[in-house]
Amino acid sequence: MSDNSPDAPEQDAKTSDAEKAYWSANIRLLWTLMSIWFVVSFGAGILFRDFLDQFAIGGYPLGFWFAQQGSIYVFILLILFYSVRMKRIERQYDLDD
Repeated sequence: MSDNSPDAPEQDAKTSDAEKAYWSANIRLLWTLMSIWFVVSFGAGILFRDFLDQFAIGGYPLGFWFAQQGSIYVFILLILFYSVRMKRIERQYDLDD
């Protein structure tokens, strides 16, 4: 059965606005985190490697460390942050489980 009450179109519009806001927040978060990952993996591991090699972690040049391990660690931290932040966003838009 369809709901032909006068409030039905208004309710659909509210749901649509909430869904748009949810996806907007989700995409904004994804762009931010992917940008951070790009800067860390490509920037620190390749573009800024010569500058970062002045410093060392565990006896290895920092640029080399980022290229081999650091970007992976940052990626794992970004995944964890994404998970926590998405739970908040889902709660904010009342889409949590």
